Amino acid sequence: MSARALMKIFAASLIVAGTIGCLSMYFLSIQVSFFRTFDAAANSRPSLSETELEVIEMFNRMDAQVPKVTFRHFNRTTSSVNSLATIKDRKIDYCMGDQLIIRLDMFDHLGNQKKHGGDFLRARIFSPEIRAGASGKIEDFNNGTYNVNFTLFWEGSVKVSLLLFHSSEGVSALWRARNESYEYISFTGTFKNLTRDVHTECGFHINTTKELCEYLDQRDGEFFYCIKPENVLCEAFTHLMSKNRDHSNLSDLEKELFHRSSIGAEIKKTFETIHVSRCKRTSTIIEQKCKIGMKSPFPSGHFVQNVWKPSFCTLSSKPALDQINGCLKNKSVYLMGDSTLRQWIEYFGSIMKTLKFFDLHEGAPHGSLLALDIDTNLRIQWKRHGHPFVTMSFYNVKNHRYLSREIDLVSGDEHTALVITIGQHFRPFPITLFLRRAINVRKAVQRLLVRSPDTKVILKLENTREKNPDVERFSDFHGYMQNLAMTLIFQDMNVGVIDTWDMTTAYGEFTAHPPVEVVANQVNMFLTYIC
Repeated sequence: MSARALMKIFAASLIVAGTIGCLSMYFLSIQVSFFRTFDAAANSRPSLSETELEVIEMFNRMDAQVPKVTFRHFNRTTSSVNSLATIKDRKIDYCMGDQLIIRLDMFDHLGNQKKHGGDFLRARIFSPEIRAGASGKIEDFNNGTYNVNFTLFWEGSVKVSLLLFHSSEGVSALWRARNESYEYISFTGTFKNLTRDVHTECGFHINTTKELCEYLDQRDGEFFYCIKPENVLCEAFTHLMSKNRDHSNLSDLEKELFHRSSIGAEIKKTFETIHVSRCKRTSTIIEQKCKIGMKSPFPSGHFVQNVWKPSFCTLSSKPALDQINGCLKNKSVYLMGDSTLRQWIEYFGSIMKTLKFFDLHEGAPHGSLLALDIDTNLRIQWKRHGHPFVTMSFYNVKNHRYLSREIDLVSGDEHTALVITIGQHFRPFPITLFLRRAINVRKAVQRLLVRSPDTKVILKLENTREKNPDVERFSDFHGYMQNLAMTLIFQDMNVGVIDTWDMTTAYGEFTAHPPVEVVANQVNMFLTYIC
């Protein structure tokens, strides 16, 4: 059996089928070990690569975070209407800097108190009058009760939002369904045959007996396939698009958990607003500027007047244009990822009138973008990450490279900054695909920092998105788990972190592409990191 054929088996073996528990991981390990042992006999290679081992280890760590809950009737699942939020040790007066702790008692639709945790919740305090907001830190006691911890960062009237996005039963179902198959998205590839375009099915796992074009990265274990068109070379693959497939891994009973009205529903509270005073106390002033390598806590900051204020370091005040030009002078900025990073280069173009876009003839909207400022010797480039890139528009794949390969092409120096983000496009696929990619990116960053320690590397975490009824594919729960994985995979790395999940939660945003006010604050944190 060829190495390529064995890699296909390995790719399929990492689709976790059935119940997500120790038993499934046992069978997964058996499948992987069997294939690698067979391959080792043929090629004298180790039975498991370092990356494959880390993927399995990381999956087990993620899996341990997810409740394994079964239910027989919708009425036995968590209800936002029957659940209750109360303030613990309520004070008559609150001061800036105080902790506000809210207890959540979760009940099912019959009014019975839940006996286990695992609900997917989102907590926020906000004051619309001063455009302020902050996330809350949720503590799960795994018995149906939670504490939500808020820091009261500003004075005035403060409102509280406590959302039940998915019940623990829904979380369990989503995690199992996600890891069962690659069937949520279908890909269509275009192959050029002289003057004629030929379209064919592509993807990560194609159930067919037809001949396949295999697009494999042997070093990193990445894989993608297309059904080979007759009398057309595999090298003639030029464009790709995708669409949602009419497919579900949820049972009819599980689907009842994800009606639109049940997603992001407000939990009933026994209180209204909290009044916060400045009080006569000495406030803690954070004097250290945000620097590469700092650990970002959660919550990592808050908004006031739509300006992000980190809780662990200080940002430059909103910089004037001449300060931005000074910061970016002689810089090469590489933006690698999805369209939430494309927003950055578009933002730079909107505020820096001397920044000119160079037409790379790759086609909008997903072709690479290059912007140059000749006067300041500035170069900014955006390039999408490799498969999967989920879009109904055809895009050119002839210059396709995975992020690890793109990072390997960056020479790096004290004038180079690299920003990376992955996540949104990976949500409809088994998380092992995301884990492998994130690990490969980390290894590429490690290689970059070895050859060029002065290069600035910034990790932009995934942001929240719409309260999408298409939860199997795009639920924020998937994004939350991916952010958790990124934090673990990149821990102890000398990189800057921009927690855009925290930012969009604090802002109260429910769109995949945050508004310009949020983008401007992300960019300001980036500029503080590199200048």
